[in-house]
Amino acid sequence: MWVLDTNVVLDLLHFDDATARPLRQALDDGRVQCVVTEATLEEWRRVLAYPEFALDPARQASLFERYQALVVKADCVPAAAARPDKGMPLHDRLLSAPGRRPVWSRMPHKGTPIHYGLLYPSGWKPVWSRMPRCSDPDDQKFIELAAAAQAQVLISKDRAVLKLRRRCAPHFRIMTPAEAVRWLDAAPV
Repeated sequence: MWVLDTNVVLDLLHFDDATARPLRQALDDGRVQCVVTEATLEEWRRVLAYPEFALDPARQASLFERYQALVVKADCVPAAAARPDKGMPLHDRLLSAPGRRPVWSRMPHKGTPIHYGLLYPSGWKPVWSRMPRCSDPDDQKFIELAAAAQAQVLISKDRAVLKLRRRCAPHFRIMTPAEAVRWLDAAPV
């Protein structure tokens, strides 16, 4: 499972960057599977509408649908049934009621628990909440997604993300597209 930063998706699908072509081929062939969330898809949709790309609405929709066809959607926050704190008193849980979305998903800015300093009962803390903070808050969602999805790789060209390589290494690798292509070429088929 891989996570692609939006700048890499642009290279793959819009700019048809020669360096990234082998990654797109691996996605097309099913050798690599990428995971997204609503937040990462929404960023992709927002970036496609940037005026500097001069994409008409039909081309934006086409690129958005193309990316959706290549990825698997995941939910970063574990479902209530899978949580180790299930069955604890309501005041000790982070979920406000069974069957409802987690409290943090209804907070402003659609943050994650770590953004709001929420504590976890019994010392349980999901791995994505222990990840280092990215200096670019817009990229934190990719770090947390890679950790939550137990991804092998997060591919990015963003300097702020690349600086976190060593700190994220126990959980997943962070690579540039060129590094990912070399890694993919070296992997057994």
